[in-house]
Amino acid sequence: MFKKILIANRDEIAVRIIATCREMHIRTVAVYSEADRTARHVREADEAYELGPAPATESYLSIERIIAVARQCGAEAIHPGYGFLSENPRFAEACEQAGLIFIGPSARAMRLLGAKIAAKQLALEIGVPTVPGYHGPLQAEGHLAGEAERIGFPLLIKASAGGGGKGMRIVTALTDFLPQLQAAQREAQAAFGDATVFLERLIERPRHVEFQILADTIGHCIHLGERECSLQRRHQKIVEESPSPALSPDLRARMGTDAVRLAYAANYVNAGTLEFLLTEDGHYYFLEMNTRLQVEHPVTELVTGLDLVRLQLQIAAGEPLPCTQEQITQRGHAIEVRLYAEDPTRNFLPSTGTITCYHPPSGPGIRIDSGLETGDEVTQFYDPMLAKIIVSATDRPAAIQRLQRALADTIIFGVTTNLPLLTAISAHPAFQQGHTHTDFLAEQHLLASPVPSQPPLEVFMVAACADLQHEISPSAIHQPINRHILSTALPPWQDLGPWRMTGMTRSLTYYEDRMGQTYHVTLRADPRDRQSWWLQVNDQPAEKLTFVLKQQAFLLLRRGSEQVRAYVQQNEHVTQVVLGGQSYVLCRRRAPDVATSAQERASGPAQRALAAPMAGTIVKVLVQPGEAVAANQVLVILSTMKMEHSITAPYAGKVQRVLYQEGAVVAGNATVIEMAPEV
Repeated sequence: MFKKILIANRDEIAVRIIATCREMHIRTVAVYSEADRTARHVREADEAYELGPAPATESYLSIERIIAVARQCGAEAIHPGYGFLSENPRFAEACEQAGLIFIGPSARAMRLLGAKIAAKQLALEIGVPTVPGYHGPLQAEGHLAGEAERIGFPLLIKASAGGGGKGMRIVTALTDFLPQLQAAQREAQAAFGDATVFLERLIERPRHVEFQILADTIGHCIHLGERECSLQRRHQKIVEESPSPALSPDLRARMGTDAVRLAYAANYVNAGTLEFLLTEDGHYYFLEMNTRLQVEHPVTELVTGLDLVRLQLQIAAGEPLPCTQEQITQRGHAIEVRLYAEDPTRNFLPSTGTITCYHPPSGPGIRIDSGLETGDEVTQFYDPMLAKIIVSATDRPAAIQRLQRALADTIIFGVTTNLPLLTAISAHPAFQQGHTHTDFLAEQHLLASPVPSQPPLEVFMVAACADLQHEISPSAIHQPINRHILSTALPPWQDLGPWRMTGMTRSLTYYEDRMGQTYHVTLRADPRDRQSWWLQVNDQPAEKLTFVLKQQAFLLLRRGSEQVRAYVQQNEHVTQVVLGGQSYVLCRRRAPDVATSAQERASGPAQRALAAPMAGTIVKVLVQPGEAVAANQVLVILSTMKMEHSITAPYAGKVQRVLYQEGAVVAGNATVIEMAPEV
């Protein structure tokens, strides 16, 4: 077995690989960009080496720099993780030429199966059904447009290299084909260093079912069952589970056999995943193969009891598979959800910032795979996935119940996440019944902005406590939780002298933006109980609550004998409260900003400054100063977290200034274009 390996990746997957290597007494070497200098995977490894600047092309995608580090540190093998160089045959060849073992398939097998075009051609040769389309080598725009017209619309443009929805576009009409093709090629080039695409007919309402395979160096190959990955947004998986609620034993056996046949045909070695589309009438089509470890591999580990990273290492070291196909069984049910840094209220735009509080769930049957810790920064340069929350139980209903508890216990401040979407999915009756497909989220209207709910009384209590924290005794805030604190924590009015003695009253006003409501909160200290006060919201009856303790972001209150556990964070004039798995944002009333008000009056009703909705890199500037533009015309294309976003004209007018050039990195809310309306 290896003594030292280099992990050519970052974040969650690097941390995951390090965990298994520790169990196997294998030393690990981390590599990192300037943006990841203090990242968790760097801290966890036995050695760490800097690759270069933050952009992946100058760090994690640099084959030469990674090979140089591997030689320098004396690593015997390289594990590529997933994404980045994991499916790049040139990287596998470079490892071989440098005398390093690539923990994955050979470059030849990668070209046959990892490249989607070649994989579909191989599947056709051995009789595995594929989706009709164009998988040829010619990439000229005119040729692809002709093939698109032949296939018919709607169709999919897909990147041949990589996955995760990058470089994928749905096209419904020929007039939209070229702009969508160009955007898909740019995205594929940025994410995988390869702009090659192929076309295929769009199949309506399919399930996405994939099979995990393992193949050793002596000719044995098995599958470990399936994962259902139908719940997707922008072709990016969000929820994965095993086993699939749609597969019968016979269908599972036939699909698994075809997956193994494809692996044998390519002389495949190590771990891989073959993905299929499953129609409502039970027909399946081979979609693609991922020649690497999958993001969703934990659900397979939990239902089979196997450590896939350990098996990868053993296979790469020349050891045979430890089990036969007949010995593989699926026990219970496992579900994984991906926690992303994105804002559901802003069409899921990526969210960047510093994690000020991260409290992952824990308990029986809950596993968290994450490279995240409080204090870490989420930047624009990499994938927005923050963590994977994986649950397992004896059956699917019990796993869903466990997932709901885990989501309710997940606390994260500093960036906006898709937690409300994950919660809504877990509670949806159709999901609970297993009636899912790739268009499920749109069909069930789960991608719309979450409907705000009326904040309960406790939310205002928590917010008020946070807003008046300068009046709370430091001893009640910072000491560790123990019996002494629970019994002697002082009230927020302890240091107020005469105010407390005469029954002090405080008044606060909050504005809830999404519901458009104002709340007037009155707090009156109880003169007979120095740890309690009476809270009244608007004209509702006052209720008595007791302060127990506040420790960092955590706050504990009592309402009679009932305990209220909440998390709270303040940011300028905003207070965010998480209570019972729900997040509430309250704005505190503030004096008018004279400068801002004057600027708004001067600018008039039309929007003149067009700002970047999030931090990112300008990849395309499509207009020049003085140019007349139409309403909704694309002016600038911004890339962040490997996804593109268009800044469009809000009205017909004229561009006055273009403040950034292509390649520039911009901050969120930075003005990119200034324009004036038509006169």
